[in-house]
Amino acid sequence: MTVVDQMLETYPEDLGDVDRDKLRACIEACIECAQACTACADACLSEDSVTELTTCIRTNVDCADVCDATGRVLSRHTGYDAHLTRALLEACAAACKACGDECGGHASMHEHCRLCAEACRRCEQACRDLISSLG
Repeated sequence: MTVVDQMLETYPEDLGDVDRDKLRACIEACIECAQACTACADACLSEDSVTELTTCIRTNVDCADVCDATGRVLSRHTGYDAHLTRALLEACAAACKACGDECGGHASMHEHCRLCAEACRRCEQACRDLISSLG
């Protein structure tokens, strides 16, 4: 059982109609993606071709920030605002798509970009899965 699972299980109130499995998967994917994007941006800065990776670095940092914020907001349930949650999930999915596409373009030359693109794709899908379960 992950910490995310444990925290969801110990929440004293009912989470309502939220699919706990999709919520957990999305929180975990956001945390993982934020870490992967942060590490990828740092690795890009260490590459000899750093100038060619400027857009990738910027996209990584933006995606990491959006994923971090999304994971944190999804971890709070008191005073839940469905409209804000949906908007944030949409923004996170968009950031992950942009970053996944950018890193995917460098994946054949940089393993860190390949790994980051995969994390972005997982997070994008987890966001979309949670959005669809919200009704």
